[in-house]
Amino acid sequence: MGAYLVRRFGLMLLTLFGISVIIFVMLRLVPGNIVDILFDSAGMVNPADKARIEAELGLDRSLPVQYATWIGGLLHGDLGFSYVSEKSAWDEIAPRIPVSARLAGTALLFAMAIGIPLGVISAVRQNTALDYLLRVMSLSGLSVPSFWLGLLVLMGFVALFGTMPIYTQSPRGLGEAVLLVLVPAATVGFRSSALIMRLTRSAMLEVLRQDYIRTAHAKGAWPRAVNYRHALRNAMLPVVTVIGMEAAFLAGGLIVTETVFNIPGLARFLVESIRNRDYPIVQNLVMLIAFLVVTINFTVDLLYAALDPRIRVGG
Repeated sequence: MGAYLVRRFGLMLLTLFGISVIIFVMLRLVPGNIVDILFDSAGMVNPADKARIEAELGLDRSLPVQYATWIGGLLHGDLGFSYVSEKSAWDEIAPRIPVSARLAGTALLFAMAIGIPLGVISAVRQNTALDYLLRVMSLSGLSVPSFWLGLLVLMGFVALFGTMPIYTQSPRGLGEAVLLVLVPAATVGFRSSALIMRLTRSAMLEVLRQDYIRTAHAKGAWPRAVNYRHALRNAMLPVVTVIGMEAAFLAGGLIVTETVFNIPGLARFLVESIRNRDYPIVQNLVMLIAFLVVTINFTVDLLYAALDPRIRVGG
């Protein structure tokens, strides 16, 4: 187990290093930088002033020096400052982390709470009217784009209640605060729940045909115990994989949902920073998202061993 953890940790560090190099190089390959954007918006270019600003931002240095400066500061906890707001990069990023974390966490919990039980029910009630209804619902969830569903939800709230659940930093009471998280979370989690439900159904159907399940039924075991204690546990490996993938997606893929519901989260801020060529913000946000993704993948690997004792992680 210890050797596996060391190898896995080394792979995580190598992955993060590769991502840091890729995002650093890709940002510099895009034509223009923050200085060009500032002078283009002003409609005039003073070469001396432009050179002075580039020197202040360190953009006149060679790429290896810029990369070494960024990584060195990152290792010491210095994320630099935003080129746009001239504030500390951490001060810009930190307030948005809880916002995105609440949205992503609630969406994932919604997807699991809906997808796994309905997937089990659909498998147990295979080829019944309920099974067909749940399969249609899952196909709808996979087919409907999140941004379109979000717009429909907003229009529905306007038609029914005369208001929209748009994010605000000062909600009026606990009910509004919960609503402002649940509505966008359910909107983005609907697709994830449909995917989890279909995979849970497929995995359950395969397990329910195994001999040990038929033996448990023949011995008179309680059907619910057979379905949830035996069948579901053995069907969870592919489901855990999908849950990990969805969690990784939710870590940084909420740009559309955050835009539709006016949520000041990390994904929306990342796109704005890319557009403004705000290198420190983009680099640190991508590294944060990459760290979350590799950590989620590592957690999924450990869950494999917990769910299936046959998996040897120490070999």
